Amino acid sequence: MRVGLLTREYPPDVYGGAGVHVEFLARELRSLVDLEVHCWGEGRTDGVLRHRPWAALDGANDALRTFSVDLAMAAALQGRDLVHSHTWYAGLGGHLAKLLYGVPHVMTAHSLEPLRPWKAEQLGGGYALSSWAERTAVEAADGVIAVSGAMREDILASYPALDPARVHVVHNGIDTDLYRPDPGADVLDRIGLDRSRPYVLFVGRITRQKGVPQLLRAVRGIDAAAQVVLCAGAPDTPGIDREFRELYEELSRVRAGVHWIPRMLPRPEVIQLLTHAAVLVCPSVYEPLGIVNLEAMACGTAVVASRVGGIPEVVADGSTGVLVDADDAFETGLARALDSVLGDPEAARRMGEAGRERAVTEFGWEAVARRTAGLYEEILEQA
Repeated sequence: MRVGLLTREYPPDVYGGAGVHVEFLARELRSLVDLEVHCWGEGRTDGVLRHRPWAALDGANDALRTFSVDLAMAAALQGRDLVHSHTWYAGLGGHLAKLLYGVPHVMTAHSLEPLRPWKAEQLGGGYALSSWAERTAVEAADGVIAVSGAMREDILASYPALDPARVHVVHNGIDTDLYRPDPGADVLDRIGLDRSRPYVLFVGRITRQKGVPQLLRAVRGIDAAAQVVLCAGAPDTPGIDREFRELYEELSRVRAGVHWIPRMLPRPEVIQLLTHAAVLVCPSVYEPLGIVNLEAMACGTAVVASRVGGIPEVVADGSTGVLVDADDAFETGLARALDSVLGDPEAARRMGEAGRERAVTEFGWEAVARRTAGLYEEILEQA
């Protein structure tokens, strides 16, 4: 079976959960199918073709530049038996390949444009284009993969014309050999953390989806002994960047031990930070699954996360972490949950151990790849 895998992010250019998903899925799929990856970038390596936006569109709206990459991907997919796209950035390319070559198109939805209205702030009129591209690809796809049960419900609610029988749940995975506790502390020392004090860790992009402003306000009043580490970069817009910086400066004035790392760190460094954190906080206001929670659990760390989307399918409330309702009292609830974990290190240790066990037994990438390849076979048989 010859499969074309379409994605915006692929190593070394991975900045979000969708990119992490594709990286590890592709690694495992290579032993099951003849896989060719198409992603953004330049050049070609063994089994990976990179496509850049057309130079004629330099300076144009990002949605138009994305469409140019989709056209280039579609043109390069001849000879594939099936194409599998990830996110709206690649979905149109998969849809065009379906029409052009008469092959099935599978699309994995990692998020949904109708549920991210703040994207209009980032894309302007391009949000209407991204929404059109996603709807077109999803509604015509031969199979749609949801990364959680909650995501499946969101897909069917957002696109009621879609046949529910074509929407399948395949959870995100985690490499628990790679993501495992790291006893080293050189990264902590380089950042300047006080190893005698616990720290709360956030890892993610600076975007409204990740609940970053709410987090910066919530941690103002938590246990004064706790440090706060913000591994936060890639702001969506200049506006959210300014808001983050202002809130960070305000937070730094009212409490000591606030550390901002304004870039995405290499994976081994993130693993070390996850390992030694007293608690990882995931304050997302919208999250189809939340891979960072799995990463923390695999590293043996307790999690405090918002009770939204697919997060409750990963974080077992009271067992591997604490879930907080994303309601009007969200910031207060986050602060209380963080203090409850910080104030009971023994309970946090038990949560970390339970999280590691859950990650190992339920979310391995090998199983994710087998389920995905099995879906390919089913769809090809029906074609």
